[in-house]
Amino acid sequence: MTTPRIHIVHAGDLTPGDLDLWNALRRVATAAPANPFMSAEFTQAVGRVRRDARVAVLRHGRRPVGYFPYQQGRWGHGRAVGLGVSDCQGVVLHPDDVDLDPRHLMRACSLNAWEFNHLESGQDLFIPYATGRFASPVVDLTHGYAAYETHLRAHSRSLLKSTRAQERRLARHLGPLRFVHDERHPAALRTLVEWKSAHYRRTGRRDPFDQRWISDLVHLLADTTSPDCSGVLSVLYAAERPVAAHFGLRSRTVLSCWFPSYDRTVATFSPGRILYLRMIEAAAASGVRLIDFGRGEAAYKDSFKTGDLMVHEGVLRTSGPGAALHWLRREPLRAAHRVVRENPALKRAAVRTLRAVGTIRGSA
Repeated sequence: MTTPRIHIVHAGDLTPGDLDLWNALRRVATAAPANPFMSAEFTQAVGRVRRDARVAVLRHGRRPVGYFPYQQGRWGHGRAVGLGVSDCQGVVLHPDDVDLDPRHLMRACSLNAWEFNHLESGQDLFIPYATGRFASPVVDLTHGYAAYETHLRAHSRSLLKSTRAQERRLARHLGPLRFVHDERHPAALRTLVEWKSAHYRRTGRRDPFDQRWISDLVHLLADTTSPDCSGVLSVLYAAERPVAAHFGLRSRTVLSCWFPSYDRTVATFSPGRILYLRMIEAAAASGVRLIDFGRGEAAYKDSFKTGDLMVHEGVLRTSGPGAALHWLRREPLRAAHRVVRENPALKRAAVRTLRAVGTIRGSA
């Protein structure tokens, strides 16, 4: 193996040829699930809404053997591309042809730090710099939806039974139910964003849709229909009224959950659970073999999942004043978050505080 030459391009300037080579390399280079957040199209979309998105193209001669997407911040501080909304991160490398020192990669990218929070397992180049490891609940649909229902009956019988009962109750209360797995009407996406923004404000969290680039990214990906990265908006209607919706990304075989929400006025009927059950069935019928709920604790994820993948957070720092500055800016806050996350009492107190902030926002 030889050390590749590294050339930096803006992520928005990736050509159709780059997209094809990247995705083909991803398919042969890794045994990891084909997560759409690791596709070339996702990085290209981020590049179209962020000026700081870059890609390091690794070549042997003229032949690309790897791609490293990242965001270039001030003072050489880098982040995973789409950090904050990306649920799978890393580098795409040919498994046999690349001898790469991560610090050499950092120098080529003019970075003294690279931060990640959803690094996929198998990213051996960066795993040594991980400081945390987290479960990402998944639904395995390898054997189809019927096999998944069998799993639910064995492991979560009450979920399946109660969800079906709620379906009938909701239909009696509002009218006939209709589910659309891949809704293309713009009004449905606007409704979902409104619900989700209200949820963030209500729970005291920062609304990501207040950031223009995230809002633009979601709408850009909603119109993306590549086999390796396609936006999928699923909507549950009752009497033609949307009551629950989810927007995610899919590849040929993986559906990554992203933004779910529902109409709170019908919350007693569990419209979100009804939506997820129908979405899982439709995804299986469309060729999806894995649904990734993403990192983060939630009761519904535990109810629906069949297992977990692992993702990692951490930071690769080089030496020098720029790396030291990054440590001073990031590490105390990261350590504080880790203490709260690992202490149940502190975690409950933090959630209560966020909810109180959300209440104050709502009454202002």
